[in-house]
Amino acid sequence: MKVLLVEDEEKLGEYIKKGLTEAGFIVDHHMTGLDGYHALMTEEFSVVLMDVMLPDVSGFELVQRYRAAGKYTPVLFLTAKDDLSDRIKGIEIGGDDYLTKPFAFAELIVRIKSLLRRANQSDYKSTVIHIADLKMDITKRIVHRNNVAIKLTAKEFSLLQFFLERQGEVLPRSVIASQVWDMNFDSDTNIIDVAIRRLRIKIDDDFDTKLIHTVRGMGYRLDALAADSNKDDLK
Repeated sequence: MKVLLVEDEEKLGEYIKKGLTEAGFIVDHHMTGLDGYHALMTEEFSVVLMDVMLPDVSGFELVQRYRAAGKYTPVLFLTAKDDLSDRIKGIEIGGDDYLTKPFAFAELIVRIKSLLRRANQSDYKSTVIHIADLKMDITKRIVHRNNVAIKLTAKEFSLLQFFLERQGEVLPRSVIASQVWDMNFDSDTNIIDVAIRRLRIKIDDDFDTKLIHTVRGMGYRLDALAADSNKDDLK
């Protein structure tokens, strides 16, 4: 498994590279955003570890450009900033996970393996999933509704895929958080509701049949037949 590490703190970067190498990974370490971006666009990696605060260009901007180019390698952001707004931004622009410095190396390994497992599992699932007039092609990473192409971030794609694979089920926020974000759900955090609201805007707002429904006090459900509520349940 080949890992791209973009981290400008030399000691931390070498520490991560050494640990991952000992764990059996091949690590390509770059200390500037531009060098990292060049590697992203010219080589193939299994997972990307991206520092947010780089000396030349933001890690957020690099990943946003990378996703816009149609690239979907899993990205784990590494950052010293733990603000909710930053975590939401990282997810919205295409990040798959977010780890705050300082962190335990064991946690980093768990997060990487989780991203790899999720990426590998998609290789064995049906390439096309659909509900009503919405279709998702997992292999091509594209979504259409009523033959209209819908552009999703990487996290929105993962969230919609999770819903599609569990059509008709009521999914609590805690389950969504653990399966899509690999994190424990904090009732004081509305990150799940915000992400679902943004997904709704893209796949529901311009269409008559609403697919994502809020089940009051329980969670969310993807269903083309019935609705408990089609309004957001933001707190």
